[in-house]
Amino acid sequence: MNPQGERWTAEQVLALAPDAASRTAGGKLAAAGTWSGAGAHGQAVWGLCSGSGSKPYQTVVDLNGPGYRCGCPSRKVPCKHVLGLLLLWASGEGGVPAGGEPPEWAEQWLGSRRERAEKLAAGARDGGPGPGGGARDGAGKGGSGGAADPEAARRRAERRAQRIAAGATELERRLADLLRDGLASADRAGYGAWDETAARMIDAQAPGLEARVRELAAIPSSGPGWPARLLEECALAHLLNQGFLHLDRLPEKLAATTRTRVGLTTPVAELLATEETIRDRWLVLGRQDGTDGRLTTRRIWLRGERTHRMALLLSFSTPGQSPELALPTGLVLDADLAYYPAARPLRAAIGTRHEEVAEAASPVAPPAAEGCEVPGAPEGCDVETALVAYGAALGEDPWLDGWPVVLADVVPVPGDDGWQLADERSGSALPVDPRCAGRTDLWQLMAISGGGPVTVFGECGHRGFSPITTWDPTPVSLIGTAAQGGTR
Repeated sequence: MNPQGERWTAEQVLALAPDAASRTAGGKLAAAGTWSGAGAHGQAVWGLCSGSGSKPYQTVVDLNGPGYRCGCPSRKVPCKHVLGLLLLWASGEGGVPAGGEPPEWAEQWLGSRRERAEKLAAGARDGGPGPGGGARDGAGKGGSGGAADPEAARRRAERRAQRIAAGATELERRLADLLRDGLASADRAGYGAWDETAARMIDAQAPGLEARVRELAAIPSSGPGWPARLLEECALAHLLNQGFLHLDRLPEKLAATTRTRVGLTTPVAELLATEETIRDRWLVLGRQDGTDGRLTTRRIWLRGERTHRMALLLSFSTPGQSPELALPTGLVLDADLAYYPAARPLRAAIGTRHEEVAEAASPVAPPAAEGCEVPGAPEGCDVETALVAYGAALGEDPWLDGWPVVLADVVPVPGDDGWQLADERSGSALPVDPRCAGRTDLWQLMAISGGGPVTVFGECGHRGFSPITTWDPTPVSLIGTAAQGGTR
C-alpha cells in the first residue's frame, strides 16, 4: 500500500517503465497464473514469476522509494517482472492479496534497505553520505568511510571555478563576434561554430553554459521571429556570464542562483547536512522525463499540504534506464525536504521519509479501493494569480523558464493561433506554450474537460503554459511529447 493505504493505478505503475517495450512486456506478465506466492504487506510487494530458468524469479518491491529487486538477468530498471507484479497488485487483492509477512528472501532484502536508509539518514545529519533514490536491488556501493580532505576539496572547487570563468569569458567573445557581424550571420553559420563553442563549455565543466549555447544554435531554425528570440537569449547568456565573472558583487542568494545556472550544484549529502529541512505531506503534482541523447532527466513536482510550497526533484540516468526517483503522480509523501540555495528556491532533495501519516486529509490521492471515497483535484488558482506567481519568481531569477502552478476552473480551447486555457471566472485566457503544439494530449485534455472547466497543473512561463497533469477526478498525466528546453 502507498502512504494513503491505497493501491496504485495501472497508469502510475506504467509510468515507472524505462521504455515502451518494458510497458508492453510488463503488461503481458500481469496475470495471476504467471505468479506464485505473491503478497503485499505495508510498503512491500513480492512474488515468484516463472521464467525461462529452472527456478522462478524472486521479485520484490519496496514502495517507499520505490526500490526493486528481481532475480532475472535484465539490465532494465525496473524490469518487466517488477512491472508485471505491480500491475497485478494494482488490479486488486484478487491478484496479489494483502496481509501476511514477506517470505525470508524478500524480508532479507527489505531489512537491508531499512538498515541502509537509517545509516544514510544518520550520515547525512553528521555530514556524511546522504540518502539516494530507489534502486533495482538496493545494493549500496559504500566506500571506506574516511572523511574527505577539506583543503583538497577547496582546491578542486577553485580549479573548476577558474575553468568555468575561462569558459564564460570565451562565450562572451563568441557573443560579441555574433553581434558585431550581425544576427543575420547566425542563420548562415549553421551548427558547426556553435558545436565548437558548446564543446569548449564542456571542457570548462560548465553544463549550464553548454545548454545555453545549444539553445542559441537552435534558434535560427525555429521559425519566424527568430532574430528577436536570438537577441533575447544572447542577452540572458551575457547576463549569466557577467554574473558568474562577478559573483563577489552579487547578493548571496542571487550568487547561489548564478552558480546553479552555470552548472555548479551542492552535493545532496552536504545539502542535507547544512540546510534546514522542511517536513510536510508533499503531493506529487506531476512528472516529466526528457533526454538530450546522453542523459535522461526526470523532473518531479511536489506541493506541501501545510506550507503550500512548490518543490522540484531531479534525478538522472543513462539512456535505456529509468531514473532512480520514481514517485507516482497523486502520491502524498510524508518527508523532510531540503531546498537548494537560490534567490527563489524550487529544486529540493528528499531527506528523511516518515512512515506515519498525519491525520489531516490530503487534497488529492491515488484512486481508492472499491467502497472508498475518491478525492477530487487539488486546490488551484486563477490565471491572474498564476501570472503574478511567475512574475515574482522571474524577478528573482531572470533565467527562469517557468514556474509551477495549479490552475483551477480553466477550459482548454483550440484555435488557429494556438491553444488557450480560458478562465471563465475572470474572462481572461492563458496561451499554451507554442512548443506544445502538436501534442496529442492537448486533445486528451479537451476530451476530459468536455467543454467545461478542469484543474490543470503545469509550468507558467514567458512563452505560455505547459500542461503536465489534469484530474478526471484522479490524476491524468499529460506527457505525450514534452515541450523542449529547460532555460528561458
